[in-house]
Amino acid sequence: MFMCDLLSRKISQILLLPRPLSAVSFSRLTIFLLAMTLLGSCAASRKARTREDKVDDVIKAARAFTGTPYKWGGTTRSGIDCSGLTSNAFQTIKLPLPRTADAQALVGEKVKMKDVQPGDLLFFATGKKKNVITHVGIVTVVHGKDDVKFIHASTTLGVVETNLYSDYYKKRFRFARRVIQ
Repeated sequence: MFMCDLLSRKISQILLLPRPLSAVSFSRLTIFLLAMTLLGSCAASRKARTREDKVDDVIKAARAFTGTPYKWGGTTRSGIDCSGLTSNAFQTIKLPLPRTADAQALVGEKVKMKDVQPGDLLFFATGKKKNVITHVGIVTVVHGKDDVKFIHASTTLGVVETNLYSDYYKKRFRFARRVIQ
């Protein structure tokens, strides 16, 4: 009981209350603070589920284009390019992206390769200039540090899922960005 009285006085001083909290008030305050902590953690959990739902929707939308042939500037199932694929996929969650890969490379926050998650965008320099972004894809699955799958519109294969660590893409990878928070 002595400890509760001491704690009650300290809380009263911190909160600038005119008199110490009674045992009943102290108990109510404790229950209130515990309830607020639990509600706060529930809100964080709900936000995490919401992100997962958005990521699932984006990946599902992108996978709906699997097998679609590549067409420069294309945005439909009759033909699509890499940034058209990402734009279409993110539009399903009402998150508009710029139309080109180099413009998309400026959206969101940069992510270290070791922290890449499904839904993140991967950017590549596939042209002659090694620092000019010319290609983009969406991470679909992360199975480990050497097994990261992404969906993209390949100029030769159309819309496919590929391992980031395949020789061709590993050499041309520049950075990743997260646009779904």
